[in-house]
Amino acid sequence: MTSDNQEVLLPILSEKRVSLYIKREDLLHPFISGNKFRKLKYNLIAATEAGHDTVLTFGGAYSNHIAATAYAGNEKGLRTIGIIRGEELAKIYPGTGMVWETNPTLKFAHENGMEFKFVTREVYRNKTNTAFLAALTAEFGSHYLLPEGGTNLAAVHGCEEILTAGDAQFNFICSSVGTGGTLAGISNSIQEKQVVLGFPALRGDFLKQDIRKFAINENWKLVSDYDFGGYAKMTKELILFINNFKAETGIPLDPVYTGKMFFGILDMVRKNQFKLGTSILAIHSGGLQGVAGMNQKLKKKNLPLLEL
Repeated sequence: MTSDNQEVLLPILSEKRVSLYIKREDLLHPFISGNKFRKLKYNLIAATEAGHDTVLTFGGAYSNHIAATAYAGNEKGLRTIGIIRGEELAKIYPGTGMVWETNPTLKFAHENGMEFKFVTREVYRNKTNTAFLAALTAEFGSHYLLPEGGTNLAAVHGCEEILTAGDAQFNFICSSVGTGGTLAGISNSIQEKQVVLGFPALRGDFLKQDIRKFAINENWKLVSDYDFGGYAKMTKELILFINNFKAETGIPLDPVYTGKMFFGILDMVRKNQFKLGTSILAIHSGGLQGVAGMNQKLKKKNLPLLEL
């Protein structure tokens, strides 16, 4: 399955003579969109071929990976278990039920059969610890283990299929970066003279080390100036940018990943960091399911809401 490239038409791009296209990976599937579709493809095949009937994974309250894994697992007839960061989500609101039931992402995952185990942030940090994983096996039984964000060799293999032969015309391929698997897959499949620019959604030098576990060369760079304070952090400036981008282009962006990436790309264009005639392809990695949950948080902070 492939996704189409759509040209982004904005005055700043014409003025700077830079062409920008967006690969609409968000349209691959209504519920397993973007890089999650790619990452789950070979992992679910591996789980089934290994004889597993259960998939266990990790994520936060608004995780695209949790939502996609729940839906894909349900579609394949697999039991899914989510180890969710934040024990406060299991608290009970008097008369309304548990906190997580008001969370759109977790409610969707639950409706698609996912079972939850809520843990403290301290416990969650043990997600790669052998003893912790053994305890989870004792509690839930034998399972196929998917890491946080879904990044492993099978996921990178899936992300290597994002680009097509026609994408060889672009000078730069731009990708949002969470765990680094998508960028590594793209990096492994680009042409010799192309460069991948990664826009991290969170802070930390560990990202380069994580990407190098899967990237077979060094044809990529991280642009670390547009995380807006870190993972899932938002500002009024970013919200207004995402809403204006949708109004001008008709393309919705998510606030955690693609919104920050496009803000960064266009800011770099504005600052003449691309030569005249440069052609850019940006990967829309989906994530739009998280907008409803983010709007809940924005409303509490009296900030403008994101428009879809």
